[in-house]
Amino acid sequence: MRKYKWIVLILVCLAGFVSFAEEAETEKAEPTLIGDVNSGSKAGEVHVLNLYNDEGMIVHPQADPIPPISLGHTCGMCHDYGTIIDGWHFNQRGIVTDGEGEVVQIDPGRKGEPWVYWDAQTGVQIPLSYRGLDGTFGPEEIGLSDWEFTKIFGRHMPGGGVSVKDENTVEGVEDMWEVSGDYGVNCLSCHEAEAGHNQAACAQQVGKGNFKWAATGSSAFATVDGNASELPPSWTAGDANPNAPKVSLDAGKFRPERKLFVDLKKEVPAQRCYFCHSNKDIGGRMDDDVHMKAGLTCVDCHTNGTDHMIVRGYEGERNAETATCSGCHLGVEDGEKPTAGRLGAPYPKHVGIPTVHFEKLSCTSCHSGPWPGKKTSYVKTSKAHALGTHGVNASDETLPHIQWPVFVRGEDGKITPNKLMWPAYWGVLKDNEIAPLPPKLIKETAEGILPFAEELSDNGNWSKMSDETVIEVLGVLASEGFDGEPVYIAGGKLRRVSAGKLVASEHDAAKPYTWPIGHNVRPANQSLGIRNCKDCHSTKAGFTFGKVAVDSPLSSDDGAVVEIAELQDVDISFMRLFAKTFVFRPMMKVVGIAASILIGAVLVLYGLKGLDCLIKMISRKKEQ
Repeated sequence: MRKYKWIVLILVCLAGFVSFAEEAETEKAEPTLIGDVNSGSKAGEVHVLNLYNDEGMIVHPQADPIPPISLGHTCGMCHDYGTIIDGWHFNQRGIVTDGEGEVVQIDPGRKGEPWVYWDAQTGVQIPLSYRGLDGTFGPEEIGLSDWEFTKIFGRHMPGGGVSVKDENTVEGVEDMWEVSGDYGVNCLSCHEAEAGHNQAACAQQVGKGNFKWAATGSSAFATVDGNASELPPSWTAGDANPNAPKVSLDAGKFRPERKLFVDLKKEVPAQRCYFCHSNKDIGGRMDDDVHMKAGLTCVDCHTNGTDHMIVRGYEGERNAETATCSGCHLGVEDGEKPTAGRLGAPYPKHVGIPTVHFEKLSCTSCHSGPWPGKKTSYVKTSKAHALGTHGVNASDETLPHIQWPVFVRGEDGKITPNKLMWPAYWGVLKDNEIAPLPPKLIKETAEGILPFAEELSDNGNWSKMSDETVIEVLGVLASEGFDGEPVYIAGGKLRRVSAGKLVASEHDAAKPYTWPIGHNVRPANQSLGIRNCKDCHSTKAGFTFGKVAVDSPLSSDDGAVVEIAELQDVDISFMRLFAKTFVFRPMMKVVGIAASILIGAVLVLYGLKGLDCLIKMISRKKEQ
């Protein structure tokens, strides 16, 4: 019996040893790559390297044909590409696999700028997002597959995510994944510092359906000709076709060992960020961000680790305490070390400002974006208007229409400056919920009712529709047998047909979509309130009573405006009355100071008289 116990004990020990060996082998199988180890030197690394294609073969000028470069294989030689692809810029769905193999959703955080799909012919301007941001729709809800989405918006995407076909891909009937290939993460979009890098060429390649060739075409050492969109779906690499994408490499830049020097920077140059994150204020002039003028760069605040989860820098963001306004300027309470004054940030004294302002307003309310005027201005952004790319309609009126600054309450309850757009789209109403209809379907169904392409405005603006046109389109849609009532959203209202007329009503789906402004930051001497309280507290102040144009393709909405106060969920009459009190506040201050002096003088006088009486009384007692 004792012999069997020894056998069992030996077996248990062997099992434990095997388990330990497996764990050790697992740990050994995932080493940290050399490119992800900080050497401690600030001089930076020199990248003299081989280029690889998606099969892991070296790409060189003598190859025939020359294949496109795979940055997954090239950069992945030294960097953990598998971790990078889950980074914020490349993971539009926000889906990652945790350490236990479970698929989890990343918290999208504060609302951000959406992708805006617009079509003047159908009267559509709709915010899209894969992250489920409140007020946005998923691209698939308006009939856009991931391939179509990439072809339209990939111009300002660095690849990866929905631009790579996988088990999560939403496909459409006209997709050409087999021809276009995947638009993998384009590391060069951010990290290439070569003067010849051309992100606009990358956008051009994506627009042609050359997804697989996009990164190569943007580089400073290669060019790509051809148009995959004009190839038949049956085309495969090697088939002779004049439209087939063709790579050319600058042979003079390659060394004899087929290696190439590429100027790559760990700290991303600001110009790389600007391609996707620029604003053009229409009709106004706005200075550059004060931080940039002081010598800071984007990545000084918007930091990240190997995982590429970029810090966005808003209050309350996880692991972003020292990258926020208060984190830099005021410091983090209960921190392990002092953080106030980070990167030379001055300490804001805010002399004379009541503390209630810091409870109800964000820092950006006074310091960010253009100075609020009597009415909001229009702004063009890289993401919405394809700034920086070729063949773009440069007109100020072109869609989509975005306005700023609009001061509304954020998710934290504080008033903050925002950009704003009014959604416009056709949909189906059921149980008080609205599902948007694909613009392609509207074009097919309402053909002959909506304007022809040649009738559209040359400046990219709305082609105005009458109420009668909307009634006619809704009537045609009603005959299609949708499970619900066809409706049209525009100008902040839900439009439906009742008794032969177009009736407007309130609905949450028609509310404007807003997202916070973080830049351009103005210095203290140009902040709201620097002159006096009436910068904000006046019936003429744009902060509360600025006019926001109701943007709509409907002729009946022309000239309609709302005041910013109407979007703040406040009592407008009270706010107007409260603002009027500031007219008398200077007088009240004068009267208050004068009264205080008078009262003080009276108190001093009576105090002196009392002191005189006290002295006389003491003197009499001494005489007695």
